[in-house]
Amino acid sequence: MDEKYSTDKLEERIGYVFRDKDLLRQALTHSSYANERKINKVKDYERIEFLGDAVLEMISSEYLYNSRSEMSEGQLTRTRAAMVCEPSLAACARDLSLDRYILLGKGEEMTGGRSRDSIISDVMEALIGAVYLDGGFERAREFIHRFVLSDLEDKALFYDAKSILQEEMQKDGGDIRYVLVGESGPEHDKSFFVEVYQGDVLLGSGSGHNKKAAQKKAAYEALLRLKKR
Repeated sequence: MDEKYSTDKLEERIGYVFRDKDLLRQALTHSSYANERKINKVKDYERIEFLGDAVLEMISSEYLYNSRSEMSEGQLTRTRAAMVCEPSLAACARDLSLDRYILLGKGEEMTGGRSRDSIISDVMEALIGAVYLDGGFERAREFIHRFVLSDLEDKALFYDAKSILQEEMQKDGGDIRYVLVGESGPEHDKSFFVEVYQGDVLLGSGSGHNKKAAQKKAAYEALLRLKKR
């Protein structure tokens, strides 16, 4: 972690200053980094992540229960699952540039761990757990509302972009197709570029670290264009 991505900078970014700095450092520490420094007995984020996952589920459930009175139990469950799934949390973490603050071992760094959704989303949950342990339930609630539950309508559009786009295009009687138009980067850290079409009409384009993510971003761009019409 260089000076640009120091814990002080992260605290400034999230608007919360930790009393126990060790909690924040632990929340950012991947097991590969901890294992490389056995002499110093560095703790990784896994236990704090377990706690953060539970706090996130409680607060997101409370939010949906209070704000979506028209939803059935099944709809609430599905919506919550979409809000706190791995890609969604990873996207929220990237909005904070949280991926740049993670402490990774050299091997994990070299194999693209810093861009892996599974790691980034785990660190987001660990950060929630660290805020909860350091500042209590209300500060954790504030953090989750600000960085996970904000702009929920727009996020919901992104979560279900492919299915929503399919439904919209079927109203016009046409199917859509996704075309892989390019790849770049080393094998362990590839980027894929996808375009989505209805017939010969380009609807949108997107990129991602796998084809599915690129397709979702292409569909999301297409939906944003449709909304502007």
